[in-house]
Amino acid sequence: MRRIVQLLLAPTSRFARLMIAEKRLTCDPVNAEDPHAHLPVFSDLDGTRCEGIWPLVDHLEGNYPDHSLVPEDAEERRESFRVLDWALGPFEETVTRRIVFEKGSPRYTGAMHKRAPDMNTVRLGRDALKPALEKIGSLAELHGYLACRFCTLGDLAMAAELSTLDYFGEVPWSDYPAAAEWYVRMKSRPSFRSLLADRVPGQPPVSHYAELDA
Repeated sequence: MRRIVQLLLAPTSRFARLMIAEKRLTCDPVNAEDPHAHLPVFSDLDGTRCEGIWPLVDHLEGNYPDHSLVPEDAEERRESFRVLDWALGPFEETVTRRIVFEKGSPRYTGAMHKRAPDMNTVRLGRDALKPALEKIGSLAELHGYLACRFCTLGDLAMAAELSTLDYFGEVPWSDYPAAAEWYVRMKSRPSFRSLLADRVPGQPPVSHYAELDA
């Protein structure tokens, strides 16, 4: 059985789970005992072990070419990787880590600190989220998805980030209808089902988290 060692509220872990599900692969998720380990860790049927998100991306795309998540067109491929880099880089640093890593339990995010949330940091994250949602909406209106007319690695990475924020009700969807429409389409995909079923002990999600029309 394939296995992935991960953290419920870590965006890279969620991104990995989405990729695996989009490839139509069965996989057993296991919560990491050490939240500060190099995660996620994926073990395949042939014994291949991928430690970290980039080896996993390479392994899945190289060994499971069906249901490709990378566009064939060169320009669309560049745009997909640009969105992917933005999601896991600047967006995560300026938004997700300032909100989710402050509000979520370090046991499930991998955050290094163990203290009460710093609300000044959370406010900075909320401020950075607003222009990002505007940009996401513009990309979705232009392409259908964020990089092209179909779902790619970029969409999955950004949806993984936003899913952690949405868990805490931190996304003002009503103010950004284009971004909200794209996200509803993403969370309606079969690959999203396991993420919507996630529940962190002692930190339940907001009521609309698992709803497919909100």
